[in-house]
Amino acid sequence: MTPDAEPAASLATPPGTGPGTQPDAEPGAQPGTQPDAEPDAGLNAKPSAEPGTQPSAGPGAEPGTQPGAGVLYVDAVRVLSGWRAPDAGQERARLEFLRHLEEHPADGMWRECAAGHITASTAVLDASRSRVLLTLHAKLKAWLQLGGHCEPGDATLAAAALREATEESGIAGLRLLPEPVQLDRHAVPCHPQGSWHLDVQYVAIAPEGARHAVSDESDDLAWFPVSDLPEPTDDVVRSLVRRALAR
Repeated sequence: MTPDAEPAASLATPPGTGPGTQPDAEPGAQPGTQPDAEPDAGLNAKPSAEPGTQPSAGPGAEPGTQPGAGVLYVDAVRVLSGWRAPDAGQERARLEFLRHLEEHPADGMWRECAAGHITASTAVLDASRSRVLLTLHAKLKAWLQLGGHCEPGDATLAAAALREATEESGIAGLRLLPEPVQLDRHAVPCHPQGSWHLDVQYVAIAPEGARHAVSDESDDLAWFPVSDLPEPTDDVVRSLVRRALAR
């Protein structure tokens, strides 16, 4: 995780933005709660987007290439183009994420993109899939899944999600399920004018007898029964856990 990146959450919003989850809240963000809605609520989807749309690379470019795009960008387009959304709201999110990448081919994966950027997070389940590992966010003071900003060394979205989960859990040998289970768009104060996280959310299974370690990015780290999540948390985490158990 980048030095000031944080795990995905829904409990802090920058001035002038609505409620939403925030993996990378900056100092000063205040805990709150998300409205009782599906995690795709509030997605300002625009019509006419087509799955897999990509910016034109210009005359002579190889098919499927994007100006300024790296391997992570290409992988994100591939993952989102091929992902089968579980409902209409998640499909709107999928199309919006693809539109964002089409409009921001050079920086749409990175924190520096003020218009928003792709992030990756993970619900870590134990080997029996009866417990989920959550972090007590050091700034938001809420129990959240593990995750944060993509980094230049990440070759794929799955690699970014696994790196974040490993760094924040201290658990070696996590097994990441290959496909995302949920998308979530939420306001964050990454820039003075506010920004958005377009979070691609995965599931990982911890090895039997895994021992976790609290990182300096959280106040605590603990296993909770999937049927009895702690407070405070939010509806995005609850939905992520439900979707994780269905895989």
